[in-house]
Amino acid sequence: MQLNLKRPVAFFDLETTGLNPAHDRIVEISILKVNCNGAEEQKTWLLNPEMHIPDEAASVHGYTDLMVANQPTFKEKAKEIAEFIGNADLAGYNILKFDLPLLMEEFLRVDCDFSLEGRDFIDVMNIFMKMEPRTLKGAYRFFCHAELEGAHGAGADTKATYEVLKAMLDRYEGVDYEDSKGVKSQGPVNDMKALSQFSSHHQNADLSGQIIYDAEGKEVFQFGKHKGKRVEDVFRMEPSYYSWMMNSDFPLYTKKVITKIKLQMGGKKATI
Repeated sequence: MQLNLKRPVAFFDLETTGLNPAHDRIVEISILKVNCNGAEEQKTWLLNPEMHIPDEAASVHGYTDLMVANQPTFKEKAKEIAEFIGNADLAGYNILKFDLPLLMEEFLRVDCDFSLEGRDFIDVMNIFMKMEPRTLKGAYRFFCHAELEGAHGAGADTKATYEVLKAMLDRYEGVDYEDSKGVKSQGPVNDMKALSQFSSHHQNADLSGQIIYDAEGKEVFQFGKHKGKRVEDVFRMEPSYYSWMMNSDFPLYTKKVITKIKLQMGGKKATI
């Protein structure tokens, strides 16, 4: 099933120095942009992360410090990457928990203007785990009836993710889905906004899931002593909590979200 697109969608995959979005860096990024007419464009950038690539990470993606020593840095390629993505929605495998938060950290570190506002995010892994819990390699075998060659290479993984999503839409067309609470609804449908909602666990206010939206659309802490409380209520009751978060080891995008809330509490307009 071809995707029903109202604007382009960019499938992307990262190979990195580790699994911590606040500290680790991108070694390779590959983006497959699918345009509204179905035409595909793919670009891959190998980058110097400007930090040591641990052996554990190198054993997964195969890149060592020596192999990337003469490659450009993310700062040098950030504008090019942002321009290639353009206004596209963002899709990938496990992007909500890892790839998207890390990518935004990289853009923020180098002060590159890249906004997430107005975009839909489709996490193919979450759709897959709800319908058929598997890995990407297993998903490719199950839905595409073939073995995934070159797994853990960003280029192969982005292409495989795109092919899996299209096959999913064919397989689950008209199939009902029952969540863990027994609530029945329709499975994934061929619409980017519906896929974005279906592939998410929570409606996150930030990217790492530290802050989510409640039923009334208000930001709520999802961690620590104030878990379950609205952010603005906590900032009113305990103003120092904002300063503590800004001075602590939270992702830059989370800090941007709480700063927006803080400014809005003071009657100032803020965007992300």
